[in-house]
Amino acid sequence: MARRPGNTLAQWEVSIVKAMLEQNYVIQDIQAYFSRPTRSINHARILEIRDGVKHKNIKAAPETELDKFLEAWPNIDPATGLHLTGDELLIKAREAMIAAVHTFNSAGLYFRAELFIVTSIIAWTYLLHAYYKREGIDYRYKRGGVIQKTPSGAEKYWELGHCLAHRKCPLEKGVVNNLKFLTEIRHEIEHRSTNRIDDALSAKLQACCINFNDAIKRLFGKEFALEKRLPIALQFVTFDGAQRASLVGADLPPNLATAMDNFHKGLSEDEQKDPKFRYRVAFVPKVSGKASRADLAVEFIKPGSPEAKAVERVLLKEVERQKYRPSDIMKKVRAAGYPAFNMYDHTLLAKQLDARNPGKGYGVMVANTWYWYENWYEKVIEQLAEGWTRP
Repeated sequence: MARRPGNTLAQWEVSIVKAMLEQNYVIQDIQAYFSRPTRSINHARILEIRDGVKHKNIKAAPETELDKFLEAWPNIDPATGLHLTGDELLIKAREAMIAAVHTFNSAGLYFRAELFIVTSIIAWTYLLHAYYKREGIDYRYKRGGVIQKTPSGAEKYWELGHCLAHRKCPLEKGVVNNLKFLTEIRHEIEHRSTNRIDDALSAKLQACCINFNDAIKRLFGKEFALEKRLPIALQFVTFDGAQRASLVGADLPPNLATAMDNFHKGLSEDEQKDPKFRYRVAFVPKVSGKASRADLAVEFIKPGSPEAKAVERVLLKEVERQKYRPSDIMKKVRAAGYPAFNMYDHTLLAKQLDARNPGKGYGVMVANTWYWYENWYEKVIEQLAEGWTRP
C-alpha cells in the first residue's frame, strides 16, 4: 500500500479546524473528527494550526459551515471508510469502473463496448487525479502560470492522455498502452454509430478491468479492491468456431479496423503480448478427478506449467490467427505441389465454396481488405487433392 506519509488536511478542513479552535474544542476531539480508516491525522497537525506554524492565510470557516460539517459527520462510506468529500475522487473512480463493468455485463444492450470504454476512461481519469492530488502534483491546465478555466469559469483538469504522459505517472507500460488504445477507439466511436465490437475488443476491456483493480490496490490500499463488488459473469451458451465467427460478425467498421491496426503496428511483439495490454482467457470444458474441484468454472494455473502451455495453444489458435492475402495463399499452394494453380483458380474456388461467408470462418475483412486464415489454405489443398479442376 502506498499512502503518503504525514497525511495532510485539505484547505476546507483547515478552515473547519480553525472554526473549532475558535469555539474552544479540545485538541484530541478535533483530531478525532478528521481521522478515519483511510487517513490518520496526528494531533501535531492541529497544534500547528492553533499556533500559527502553518496555514496562516486560511481563514476560519463561518459558523454555518461548521454546523453543516458537524451535521454531516462522519460522512463516510461504511464499506470502504472513504470520506465522501475528502476522498471524492477515489470514490468516483471506483463507482465509475463498477458502473462500466455492470453496463458491459448487462443483458440486452447493443453498444456495451462503447459504453464501457467511455465510462472506464472516466474512472481512470479520476483515479490518476486522486493519485496526483495525494502526491502534491497540480493536475490543472496552466498557460504562462495562469490556471485555465472552462467557459463557465471552472478550473480545467488534465484529461487521461495528459495524466498518462506525465513523468510521474505511476502506471506500467502495458497499462499505459492499454489505456492509449482504448482512448484511440473512443475517439473513433465518439458521435458515430458502430457495429457491435464487443468481441473484437474483449481482451483489451478485460485487461482494463484487471489493471484498474491492481492499480487501486497498489496505489491506495487493498481495502479498496473491486473484486468483492463484481462477481463472475455467467452466460447461457457455448461456442464452437463457426458459432463464434457468426457472433463476431462480418466486419469491423473500417475506421475502427484501421485505428486498431495502426495502434498495434506501433507496439513491439512483447508489448502486444503483455497481459496488461490485453488479457485473454480460454474457457475449456474440464473434467476434474476431485469432486471438490469439479465445480470450478474458472481455474487459475501456474505460468509455464504444461496446463498453461496447453491453454496458450488454444489462445493462439483462436485469437492470434495468422492472416494471408490471396497471393500468399496462391504461393503456398504452388509450393505444396500445385504449380499450375493461379489467382483465377483461387477466385473461382472461393466463389464455389462461398468461402467469404463469415460464418464459415475461413477469413476476415479488415479495413476493406479480405484476409484468409490457415484453414482456408488447408481447404484449398484438400479440394485439389480430391481432383478439383477449373470447370
